[in-house]
Amino acid sequence: MNNNYSEIESEYYPRWVTPELQSAVEQHPIVVLTGARQVGKSTLLRHAQPFATWKYYTLDDFDILQQAERDARALWSGVSNIVLDEVQKVPVLLPAVKKAVDESKGKMRFVLSGSANLLLMQHVSESLAGRAVYFGLQPMTYGESVRKPPPTILSELLAGNLPPEKRVAPKMPDLLPLLLRGWMPALLRLTTSQAVLQWWEGYIATYLERDLRQISQIESLPDFRRVMQLLALRTGQLLNQSEVARDAALSQPTTHRYINLLEATYLLQRLPAFTISRTTRLMKSPQVQWADSGLPIYLAGYFDVTNLQQARELGNFFETFVVQNLRALAELVTPRAHLSFWRTMNGKEVDVVIEQGRRMVAFEIKRGERVNFADAENLRLFLAEHPRAAVGAVIYQGNEIKRLDENIVALPLSVILGIS
Repeated sequence: MNNNYSEIESEYYPRWVTPELQSAVEQHPIVVLTGARQVGKSTLLRHAQPFATWKYYTLDDFDILQQAERDARALWSGVSNIVLDEVQKVPVLLPAVKKAVDESKGKMRFVLSGSANLLLMQHVSESLAGRAVYFGLQPMTYGESVRKPPPTILSELLAGNLPPEKRVAPKMPDLLPLLLRGWMPALLRLTTSQAVLQWWEGYIATYLERDLRQISQIESLPDFRRVMQLLALRTGQLLNQSEVARDAALSQPTTHRYINLLEATYLLQRLPAFTISRTTRLMKSPQVQWADSGLPIYLAGYFDVTNLQQARELGNFFETFVVQNLRALAELVTPRAHLSFWRTMNGKEVDVVIEQGRRMVAFEIKRGERVNFADAENLRLFLAEHPRAAVGAVIYQGNEIKRLDENIVALPLSVILGIS
């Protein structure tokens, strides 16, 4: 299904996942759209067709919330297409949704949206099993922010097709101010660094003081924020929960629960280790990856470009940004692809492995504008051990697609971002 990128409202940025959602509601009675708060779920559902014409209720509205708790069926009386936003607030309405779908014999369609991982909620897993398909909305990609259609590069690489050697345009802009700002849609409208800092502080305060309390009891919000700050400094690194617990002066069970809550609310994502190997001993701990590069940068205390440029963690922040964009592309292929990383016990590492069934592609991420033969060494090791991975790519900030080996290509970041 085509998405119109020319006739759009000036304040609405079309999201790449929209055609997938449009196709899903034609085939399935319930579509679930989840993602972090402020990631743009409600905006998508209020602007994109056909959802923009559906009956829309948000459970952020206290009156609607009360009605849902008293008599959920009255919300959709007389209509057949309904959007229910922030449904994690009233999980008991889900049996009513199930009943409405079953009794309508395929005539009713629901889109359920929420800022908590509904798959982790018992009511959802019991009520919607076999009836719902699930989508996660990521923070905005660079390509979405400049209103570009999604690139097809991941599908091409998964099929084993390397792009031809050529120069691409445009050259990448300075990413540091954009990494510092972040990729939540509301940030795109802000024009000063002070406004961005105020937005992130308000976002974290709302998350700590309201969102978390709705899904779990937190003994100490300062302790929780300290865990967030420690994890921000570890983005792109192996997750060592014992070390985080020690540095936060908290018990391991408490630290484990806090990390799980960050993941359940889509702020943090664990990048799992790729563990299928015939001969190599591999690291099995996951990596810490934040959903939006701007959040760990803010939590780590880097508030301007000068300080960020000197940050010891800058390479990891950049990697988080690239992983964020690769994850968005992986959501667009059917069936969805899955991300992991590969690291041996003796330190050989491939930054991202993307698998789709039996197909696989491996990526190295370099922050520089130049790459050479040696930059692909770990990819060669990985491809030699895993023949299922037909090709590999070194992502870098230059503007030339060039071969580094028979099945390895240097790929400008602009191609991944969809702006070349």
